[in-house]
Amino acid sequence: MNPHGRPRARRPRRLLFACLAAVAIVCAVAVWRAWATPAEPVAPVARAESAAVAPAALALPDHPTVLIFGDSWTYGSAATVPTLGYAYVIGERLGWNTVVDGVRGSGYLKPGMDGPAYGERIAALDPGLDPDLVIVEGSINDRTLYPTGYADAVNAAWDQLAALYPHARIVILGPAPQVLPVQKATAAIDADLSRLAAARGWWYVSPIAEDWITPDDYPSVIDTSDVGRNHPSTAGHAYLAQRLADDIERMAQPSAVTADAG
Repeated sequence: MNPHGRPRARRPRRLLFACLAAVAIVCAVAVWRAWATPAEPVAPVARAESAAVAPAALALPDHPTVLIFGDSWTYGSAATVPTLGYAYVIGERLGWNTVVDGVRGSGYLKPGMDGPAYGERIAALDPGLDPDLVIVEGSINDRTLYPTGYADAVNAAWDQLAALYPHARIVILGPAPQVLPVQKATAAIDADLSRLAAARGWWYVSPIAEDWITPDDYPSVIDTSDVGRNHPSTAGHAYLAQRLADDIERMAQPSAVTADAG
């Protein structure tokens, strides 16, 4: 028997074990480095949303056909007669062929007094109208139901509208405050609509951000009586029509696109 045979037999085994241990350490370090510093950073969930798209300048023909769609403010509530509401007044001032579709109490989520919520109402619009411009107003009526399902309802309604009138320009007119200070839910709705419109490259008008209604002019714009119930007065509707007309005219200026894109 060779007295040195057993030690010689153990050396290859020890060498094999050492190599395996080294390989394991290298693999562990590689896995840790890959976890600690990934090759490409993972994009936040928020990046999945569409980025804002600057809207194109608003070009309309002479005497365009304009659909103004909304809630009781579009209906003309609290004006002496509904046809003195802002939607009718702006059409007369700008020489539009105006179609007014306002349902009191309605919103993207909330059915109204005289009709369903916005999505169902849009589905029932005349497909042969073929307007040059659609203005969608509102709505403060959603504030008691917000936010559950709100963005989905807005996107579904807007998808329907864009499919129904593919050649129309669409302007979104956000909610105007019926009381001051602006209620939190109303402000949140305004922010959501602004973001969703920007993602589509649509013009968005925010009466809240533009201070259409302030403590100074609130008494002359809003009828707080039992009849008016915090809706615009006849003078208030005329004022709102002028503010909206100013914004529409600004949208026609190419410089306005650059300013909003910044």
